[in-house]
Amino acid sequence: MLEITAGDLRFLARFEEELAPKTVAAFRSILPFDDNIIHCRWSGESNWIPWGDRELGIGPENATSYPHPGELALYPGGQSETELLFPYGYCSFASKAGHLWANHFATLVEGQQQLAELGRRTLWTGAQPISFRQID
Repeated sequence: MLEITAGDLRFLARFEEELAPKTVAAFRSILPFDDNIIHCRWSGESNWIPWGDRELGIGPENATSYPHPGELALYPGGQSETELLFPYGYCSFASKAGHLWANHFATLVEGQQQLAELGRRTLWTGAQPISFRQID
């Protein structure tokens, strides 16, 4: 399980190990980590963490351009920068380079009702500290 905390908001997610094993392994290799999450610029109702040219050594796997609320998706770079997408509503993944895909690698199992609040905070307040920890 993946524990995600952003201020007083807490989420739990299950890894999609059968659908995206390489992406899950790559993400686990950087755990635990702390970062800031911001509101998307092009993708709609979503938050994201830009990672620049971080290389994770993965390609498309369980890829989608339309992740649903609570589906964490990782774009490994190439056409645009590497990034983690955390949608809270309708989302069509894109960047200044155009339409993109990302690997859906984890799905929220707790805390879904707090997604809209996280989106509201990033949109109206700005970057929010966020942490990711594996728990079992």
